[in-house]
Amino acid sequence: MNSRSRYPEKQIRRDLASKMVFLGGPRQVGKTTLALRFLQKGSVRHPAYLSWDDPHARENIMRGTLPSNEPLVIFDEVHKFARWRNLLKGLFDTNRGLRQFLVTGSARLDLYRRGGDSLQGRYHYHRLHPFSLNEMNPKSSPSDLKDLLTFGGFPEPLFKGNFTEWRRWQRERRTRVVRDDLRDLERVRELSLIELLLSALPARVGSPLSIKSLAEDLQVAHDTVDRWLDILERLYVCYRISPYGSPQIRAVKKERKLYFWDWSETPEGGPRLENLVASHLLKFCHFKEDTEGFDMELRYLRDIDKREVDFVVLQDRKPLFAVECKSGEREISSAIRYFQQRVSIPRFFQVHLGDRDFEDSSGRIRVLPFLKFCREMELP
Repeated sequence: MNSRSRYPEKQIRRDLASKMVFLGGPRQVGKTTLALRFLQKGSVRHPAYLSWDDPHARENIMRGTLPSNEPLVIFDEVHKFARWRNLLKGLFDTNRGLRQFLVTGSARLDLYRRGGDSLQGRYHYHRLHPFSLNEMNPKSSPSDLKDLLTFGGFPEPLFKGNFTEWRRWQRERRTRVVRDDLRDLERVRELSLIELLLSALPARVGSPLSIKSLAEDLQVAHDTVDRWLDILERLYVCYRISPYGSPQIRAVKKERKLYFWDWSETPEGGPRLENLVASHLLKFCHFKEDTEGFDMELRYLRDIDKREVDFVVLQDRKPLFAVECKSGEREISSAIRYFQQRVSIPRFFQVHLGDRDFEDSSGRIRVLPFLKFCREMELP
């Protein structure tokens, strides 16, 4: 597992030549393993690897003491230090052209700006996603897709492929996120209620999320649930996508849909497949943003009559394509045919787990296996 290169590695190497690189992503997605690949004989015992969770390294971080003769320094989880932005700004400015800095963290490094001077213009931000089909195997097979659907895309459970280890990993990871990350980064006292919220969310994956309903179930205020969801998003537990409000249809405009970074947390069958597809598309959007600078969005299409297409990918506010996912091989969905006539989306794809591959007479709608969709769209 340690020998695997990850999809943003080449771009990160280029970016380190001119700026700091921030590498964010969910806990245990492989950020540290990737970061250590940039060090010769890299390991967590390397002097250039400074983790905030290591008491000795923490002292050096707070003093701004750097290891000698190390052209690259890795700071791990340094955002837990209240003055981390000022620290990094000073280190970067005084070592510009002499050292490179790679900063990793399992929280949104671009959002946790706990005071201090701005780092604007001094860093590039990359988001590391779980393994996808193409990253797992460029010549992926149905068995690869089955493994991803079963164990999720996080390296440890995916490559062990063991149900017992997967269940233990899930339990331990959730405990660390709730009990450690929330405690360190947010002023949240109601940890037991957040755990209840987390247990209620998987059943709501893929449907417009009613915060009012969640608030009633948990017997807390609407704004409280909304704030907790924002925190869980910042910690890379889940993410929400907004509706695409095309002016040509009576689109819903407010309720967002929720998905998990670890799609194996969602119920098996249609919801899990939809979450997996969402994560592949979000990875595509984030990669194009982080490496090419486009403004990418992942949304969904739904009107007030409940016609829906699962996903719309936008680039610089213009729709590129839409995706509907079905677990079985079917004819073109009526919602795709309806929206295709009314919305200026260039291509519609209906992806599935079978073998059928065909287009409609317009050439704008294609039904194809998800495996083939990933390869032809060159999803990272």
